[in-house]
Amino acid sequence: MTTFGQSNKSKDYLLRFSDVAKDEYGYKNQNGDTVIQLGKYNFCFTDTFRTYAIVADKHFGFVAIDRRQNILYKVFPFDNGPDYAADGLFRIVTNNKIGYADEATGKVIIKPQFDCAFPFENGIAKVGLNCDKHAGGEHYYWTSDNWFYIDKNGRKVKPPSSKQ
Repeated sequence: MTTFGQSNKSKDYLLRFSDVAKDEYGYKNQNGDTVIQLGKYNFCFTDTFRTYAIVADKHFGFVAIDRRQNILYKVFPFDNGPDYAADGLFRIVTNNKIGYADEATGKVIIKPQFDCAFPFENGIAKVGLNCDKHAGGEHYYWTSDNWFYIDKNGRKVKPPSSKQ
């Protein structure tokens, strides 16, 4: 199970709590007061909620919310959960385009603009335009004639060398 944790250096944070018997989740402040009631979201993936949290919303799927519970963006679904962070970034979706947000702050780092995008690895990510989605058993895969690599600023970079 993926969890999104944020540093609790500041004393202004919420902690996830649950009622296991009812399978309900919510958030409390440090005084134990309920801030987000049990059952508001299907699941709360973020343990320590400072500036944003990843939750499962019955209407919108996996989303990032701010402290006022405004939806910031949808989080890319991966393997029955929200995308995992890799190299400090995770994939987000807006208008069927994929971009990246910062794991620590939740801020959008690379605005959604790609039709397909893989997680970052060693500072680069493979992304594509004009992608087709194909079923492959219980998963799917992408094909495209327009693949390229980007750095963490969203700039095109040379593909990694296959020589090791």
